Amino acid sequence: MAREKLKVLIADDQAGVRFLLDIVVRESGHKSYMAQNGMEAIEMACSIKPDLIFMDVRMPLIGGLEALGKIKTARPETQVIIMTAYGSEQTVSEAKSKGAWCYIAKPFDVEEIKELLNKFFDGFDDIAESRVAGCM
Repeated sequence: MAREKLKVLIADDQAGVRFLLDIVVRESGHKSYMAQNGMEAIEMACSIKPDLIFMDVRMPLIGGLEALGKIKTARPETQVIIMTAYGSEQTVSEAKSKGAWCYIAKPFDVEEIKELLNKFFDGFDDIAESRVAGCM
């Protein structure tokens, strides 16, 4: 019996990033949804109940870290990968304390995104062994 596809939400205010991740997610055999800001991400997390969210830190209305906290409160089972081009130790620490599953720096490598999707789908528990930099 085939396993269900993942439902993956992509939350980023940059259309190019959203569309690139959308292609990678769909080519990996999963269902993709897109949000343009933190508010949409929160609303969609509650309505579509994604398994995984790729979320940018800097977005309009509500930033990614604030949205992460709200999403993890409402849907603790949803895992979130934080993405940013402006990473710092403080950002990583805050993302981890709010429940982020992983942290990746922009620009990211498409192969790393594919690896993360595969490891998540396969139930990989020890993401620290991954070659993807920044994962917790």
